[in-house]
Amino acid sequence: MHSRLRLSPARRLAYSEFASRFSALDMGRVIAVANQKGGVGKTTTAINLAASLAAAEVPTLLLDCDPQSNSTSGLGFARDAERLNTYDVLMGTAAAADALQPTAVETLWAIPAHKNLIGANIELVPAERREYRLRDAIAPIRDRFQFIVLDCPPALDLLTLNALVAADSVLIPMQAEYFALEGISELLDTMERIRQGLNPGLEIEGVVLTMFDERTNLAQQVAGELRNFFGEKLCAATIPRNVRLAEAPSHGKPALLYDVRSKGAESYIRLAKEIMDHATCRAEPAPEPAPQPHPEPVPMPEPADIQSARVTTVELQVEPSEPAEVVAERGSSE
Repeated sequence: MHSRLRLSPARRLAYSEFASRFSALDMGRVIAVANQKGGVGKTTTAINLAASLAAAEVPTLLLDCDPQSNSTSGLGFARDAERLNTYDVLMGTAAAADALQPTAVETLWAIPAHKNLIGANIELVPAERREYRLRDAIAPIRDRFQFIVLDCPPALDLLTLNALVAADSVLIPMQAEYFALEGISELLDTMERIRQGLNPGLEIEGVVLTMFDERTNLAQQVAGELRNFFGEKLCAATIPRNVRLAEAPSHGKPALLYDVRSKGAESYIRLAKEIMDHATCRAEPAPEPAPQPHPEPVPMPEPADIQSARVTTVELQVEPSEPAEVVAERGSSE
């Protein structure tokens, strides 16, 4: 197994403010990294988000739910059919605590996957509580971690369904392309149906733009449309295209261990800080509204102070008109 690596004191210091504020708040928050569209950076986001959270000395678990096992290899684990993995946990032949594996990042643990996990889609069909298998399996270990990150497969199958039922929230990675806008509607529709029947508390953790090139008009237009639709749920941190970020999995390391100064690593550190901020805001009690100052009572005037109203009478003096007979006699005499 690889040796445990630690971040440099300078990099740890960058997290100190957030780690101290976060402390033991919001224990065991489960975040599913999901999007049924492939190639949008789900696994890269799951690996580097989990590693960035753990770098803040926040106990974090990365659970690989994808039969492709890319999160497993991306953390430096060799393929091993004998090792306990997510398949054993879902099928109930092993406890989640027994499947935990330490990683090269302190406070980051993993439950690896194996290609036989694809069989769970068929084997779980006749099983009781098939949608709740993952939720029930990780329940005993939730209090050991402050974040549990689930890397979902690129499909809305029974594995993804288990992850969404077990999750508190969903982080949606997507590219700034119009095909991505079309695909996200299916995921949102699935989430709504899960809320209605299986997991009423499921919410959107955020939408994070990956492989983002802010120089292109298309990226800016798509980002604008997402901002109008999702509002504050669109993450402020964006993940750019980055060579070092793409190279890191081939070395079995998260980007912050492969090249902590790369733009990709720094972007995921910002994303981790943003998510920790959200968790802190949810966990802290809402401040009580400040008491409204009562207006000073207006003293009522004493009766002696009330002056009687003066009524001014205007007399109109109108000269009386002469009788009609006098006017007629005067006219005849003339």
